[in-house]
This record gives sequence, structure tokens and C-alpha cells, in this order.
Amino acid sequence: MSFKSFQGRRTTATKSESAPILVSDYMSTKLITFKENQPIEEVIDTLIRNKISGGPVVNDKNELIGIISEGDCMKQISESRYYNLPVDSNNTVGKAMVRQVETIDGTMNIFDAANKFLESKRRRFPIVENGKLVGQISQKDVLKAAMTLKGNTWK
Repeated sequence: MSFKSFQGRRTTATKSESAPILVSDYMSTKLITFKENQPIEEVIDTLIRNKISGGPVVNDKNELIGIISEGDCMKQISESRYYNLPVDSNNTVGKAMVRQVETIDGTMNIFDAANKFLESKRRRFPIVENGKLVGQISQKDVLKAAMTLKGNTWK
């Protein structure tokens, strides 16, 4: 007597390859930017009002020319305090900002971006395409991406 299989025809399981999660999937595109000739006091007010720790500095063509942070603003306050003077109203973003800006490519895998954050000790990276600022990714954005993968395979 022969036995018949009631399982039906067996097929090989296909692996579902998911596309890598890219920086561009999680970057912020609506950014608060600053201009080189803006007064530091205006920047400090904007940082406090919007609860952010810094932002990109762009020119009139929306090209990235620097980054200004809370730390850069604090240096300006500290120097004026050292000389027992009020904050100089002539202090501008251009005098305080960092001009050597490290950027991340929007097509970079989010986990490679996480490694770049760990290696550089930065809190945010601007994303530039064709010389124009298109977005920014922060450490928090990378954490949000990781939480969406909870339970999935990590690639």
C-alpha cells in the first residue's frame, strides 16, 4: 500500500530581499537655515524658540557654506563675558560658524550613517545634492529608522 502526501507540492521558499533603508528615507527636508550675515542674537533666539541645537548656513543659492551650533553661539557669549562686555551686536553667523562641514550622501545606508555618527561624534549631518542643501539627518532620525525595523532582519 502506498502513502499519498496531503501536503501538496513543495516549492522552495523564496527569500524576500528588502531594499536597504537609506538616509534619504529619514532625513528632514524642512530645515531652519541661517544666513552668513545674520546676527548671533537672532540665531540664539531661533535655536531656543524652535528647540534645536544648530542648523545649516546657506547662501542665496541654497548652497551649504557652514553650520552654526549652540556651542558656536556660546563661544561668542563667553568671549564677551571674558572681556566684561555685552554680546557684540556686530557678531554674525559668518564669524562664528564652522565652515568645514562634513556631509552625508542621501543614498547612504542608514546603518552606515549610524557608524559615521559614532566615528565623528557629530549630532547632525547635512545632505547636499548637486551643490544644494536638500536635507539633514540627525542621530534621532537614525534611531527612528532602527525602531521601524524592530522585529525585522537587520541588514
